[in-house]
Order: sequence, then structure tokens, then C-alpha cells
Amino acid sequence: MKKNTTTGLLAAATTLALASAAAVPAGAAASRSGAAAPFAPASRTMQVFTTAAGSPGRLAPSGTLQFAAGVQPLETAISIFVDPAHRYQTLIGIGGAITDASAEVFATLPPDQQQAFLDAYYDPDKGIGYTWARTTIHSSDFSSDSYTYVREGDAKLDSFSIAHDMKYRIPLIRRAMAATGGKLKLFASPWSPPAFMKSNASMLHGGTLLPEFRQPWANYYVKFIQAYEKAGVPVWGLSIQNEPMATQSWESAIWTAEAERDFLRDFLGPTLAKSGLSGKKVIIWDHNRDLITQRAHTILGDARAAKYAWGVGFHWYETWTGGDPMYTNVAAVARDYPDKPVLLTEAAIEKFTPERYQYWPNGEKYGRSMINDFNSGAVAWTDWNILLDNHGGPNHVGNFCFAAIHADGGKLVLTPTYWYIGHFARFLRPGARRVAANSSRSALLTTAFINSDGRLAVVVMNPGDAAVDYNLFVGTREAQASIPAHAIQTLVQ
Repeated sequence: MKKNTTTGLLAAATTLALASAAAVPAGAAASRSGAAAPFAPASRTMQVFTTAAGSPGRLAPSGTLQFAAGVQPLETAISIFVDPAHRYQTLIGIGGAITDASAEVFATLPPDQQQAFLDAYYDPDKGIGYTWARTTIHSSDFSSDSYTYVREGDAKLDSFSIAHDMKYRIPLIRRAMAATGGKLKLFASPWSPPAFMKSNASMLHGGTLLPEFRQPWANYYVKFIQAYEKAGVPVWGLSIQNEPMATQSWESAIWTAEAERDFLRDFLGPTLAKSGLSGKKVIIWDHNRDLITQRAHTILGDARAAKYAWGVGFHWYETWTGGDPMYTNVAAVARDYPDKPVLLTEAAIEKFTPERYQYWPNGEKYGRSMINDFNSGAVAWTDWNILLDNHGGPNHVGNFCFAAIHADGGKLVLTPTYWYIGHFARFLRPGARRVAANSSRSALLTTAFINSDGRLAVVVMNPGDAAVDYNLFVGTREAQASIPAHAIQTLVQ
């Protein structure tokens, strides 16, 4: 009874919060494409949008900053310094993964909740305006069962079919793409080759790709892209293997750096090229920040492999790092290989319990990671499942997780994670350029981008227990601002 009451209150709060988010004035969400326009000095105002723990407002308009000529701040003052003259990477997109689990849960929602869900994620005015997505190549742990697109033993791939995905997943991807006006970029990742291609004869529990199946497995990626595009789903790119150094109880496969390099150089890259798919972007690594530098050096240090690699993907899980997020490793790869973009390809809060739907630190973990990853050079940021049920699934091995939105009793539950992601996704649009942004004290975290229409968006996060007054400097001009405890703000010109 208590859970049902809570769900009802959350549904009401969701409606109110979405109404607050929709109050953003026309033009506040910046242009979605093209290079960043020249920046006009901040002689005008900036509007502030805030989400704070203990406050009902979500992405809520919370004031206007007036700028004046800046003066030297005191050393003891807390200041945010933004310098639009210094520009860095260009943003591709922010979004989440459309998995089997997400699509299966979506199909259970009544039509009005389905539309509310699409609006919440993909509408830049009613929701947070996702423009980026990931999906899986056949099954992952977040599928109701384990499956591939071919009959077992069919190395020629004569039986290849995506009929499984046509029931739930592809219809949801199509609707998401339509909701963005066709602007949703999609990349795909495999969790494991088919069992007959692997050393352990199983899609689960790790194992490696047998050498004799390297060409059939390269052909499999081509078949996937061609089949999806025939079904009306353009594929922007792919990663070679999800989490290539993790042996899991679910679909998984081990690829050393050398094995991934050689497969890309000698099989996948040439096969894509021969199939007329050389324009598809290939992402290497697609695993945690801890080993990203070794993987990048091994693959990108080989000129013949590097020519097929578009960029380097990474996840945020900290199992092997003792809790250190290792942002510096991402920055090192971005610095050493400036022509190979880095991007976060998966993040999720694990160990789901419905009692923690509104657990605020979950949102704060996302905010902290997004700020640091963007400041380290990331060009995109990808949440994991966009929708899960009230058990954190479905998941065929019990690896239940949180999503930014859950479905509970046919109603949507928007979690703090959704709102924290929204402070980036809604205001930092594809084509935006990151600019210099720094805090004078560790009490606040910040990042800033100039959108392609010249509008500046500054994200400020306060993870502390007390409200903070701060000076916002944009170039040589200054405004006074305040942020509540445990809050995130986006300040938009």
C-alpha cells in the first residue's frame, strides 16, 4: 500500500515537474547543429534553471542574472570563471540506450504514458531533448532471454534475421527517431559473438572469439547494419565489443588490446569498407576508464588499425579502481589523440531497489561524472537503459539496475538522474563547443558550452550540504548568483 501511494505521488510530481520544464522560453534551448557561432559578451542577462533536493521544482526557472563590469574577486570568494575565447571539443549528443528491456517495458505502457515517455526524453521543449542513442547487437543482460540473429553453427550467416528486434526494439527506436525529427544518432554494440564462434562455446561467461570466425563475425556487423537500415533505422556507428575485459555471468567476451587491434585492422575495418560502410564510425574499447590509455596506445599506435578507428568509448564503473573515477585517464587519451574523439558509452546505478527511486545521490553521481567527463574532452555521453520496470529489469540474469525513468504500475517514475541529465541534454545541443569554465573553490563543479547559435550555457553543481553564493564571470563581466544545497543549475544566455 505504501509503495502504491508513493508511486501516485511521484506521478503527480512528474506532471508538475514536466510543466515547470516546459516553461523554458522559446529560444532558450539552443540550435541543434552546426559550428558554434561567435560569442557576444555577456552584457545581457542569463536565465537560471535549478533542480534541488527538497524542492518541488525540476529544471525550474529560478531567476535572472544581470551582468556588469567585473571586478577582481577576493581570494576567499567562490567564483565561476567562464572564458568563451578558449574553445575545445564539439558535442555530438547526449542520450541513453534503447535496449530490449526498455522496449519491452515501453510496450506495456498505455498509449498516453508512451507518449509522455517519448516527450520526456526526446522533446526539447516538453522534456530534455535526447539526440543520441545506443542499442545492442542481439542480446545483452538487459534482454528477457539470450539470442542471436543466426541459427547455431551458421558461419555463412545464411539464416541472419532481425525478426526478434522487430517486435519491440525497432518500433521503439523508430518512434524515438520520429520524436527527434530524424535527428537521433544511433550506435550499436555487441555483448558477445554467437556461442559457436567462441572458445567457451557459450555467449555467457567471457570466452574469446575463435580465430577461424574472425571474418564471419566481421560479416555479422555488416549484416546487422544493413538489416537495421533496411528496417528504417539508420546506424551512425558501432563499438567492437561491450566491456572487452569483463567476464560476466551474462553475454560477454574477452578481447585483449592486441586482439581488438588486429580484428579491427585485418577484418572489421576492411570488411566495412568493402561493403560500402566505411562511413560508419567505429568505437574502440567501450569499457572503464582504468585501462583506456593502454587500449588507446595499443590500437591507435598502429597506423593501419587507427585509420579504421573513429574514437574511444569508455564506461564509468569503478570496480577495479577503488572508487577513483579516473577522469585523468580520459583527458590523457583526448590529449594524446586529438583526432580520435572520446565519449562515455555507458553509465548506470546498479543494485536496484524501488525504495531508492528518489535517492538524490544517484542524480549527483551523474552530474559529477558528466561535468568531469566533458571537461576531460568527451564529445558524447550515453546513459544505459532509458526505461526499466519496477524490478530494475527485465534482465535474464538478475543484474537489475536503475534507469532515469522507471515504469511502475503503468505510470512513469522520473528519478533524480533524469533531472540531472536534463540540465545538460536540454541546453547543450549537438554542435555546441565546450569553453573554458573553472571554479575557484571545490565547493562547486562546472562546465560550459557555446551552442551553434551563439548562446552560452553554464552548468553549475553544488553537491554540498549548504547553499553557496558565487560570482559568475563570463569574460570580463560579472553577475552574482546563488545555488541551493545538493542542487544543479544551468545558466542560459
